[in-house]
Amino acid sequence: QVQLVESGGGSVKTGGSLRLSCAASGVTLRYYTIAWFRQAPGKERDEVTCISNGDGNTYYADSVKGRFTISRDEAENTFYLRMNSLKPEDTAVYYCAAVQASTVMNILVHGREAMSYWGKGTLVTVSS
Repeated sequence: QVQLVESGGGSVKTGGSLRLSCAASGVTLRYYTIAWFRQAPGKERDEVTCISNGDGNTYYADSVKGRFTISRDEAENTFYLRMNSLKPEDTAVYYCAAVQASTVMNILVHGREAMSYWGKGTLVTVSS
């Protein structure tokens, strides 16, 4: 059974940092393209960043470019989202997701429909 479990969410002030973790079981992440999505209240769930398993190609939404970094630790079968210089508009539930042997382009075209497995989400609140 595949499970993705997020942790690391919380409340921070503007300019603060958080690191989200997504621990995987039932899959070997090195064979998976991984992504972080977020959903703010009343809005759609949108991709924040993703990294492909093959060529390591990455994507960052314009709103987080230069502030957020996605990474994976294959030995720990865990991937991360480092978030710096947080802003109130980053407030959302953050979800990790994975799909086997996909591409960044496929995720950009199909969005959440491209992903096979999801975590349950972790809440990030940024106050001014």
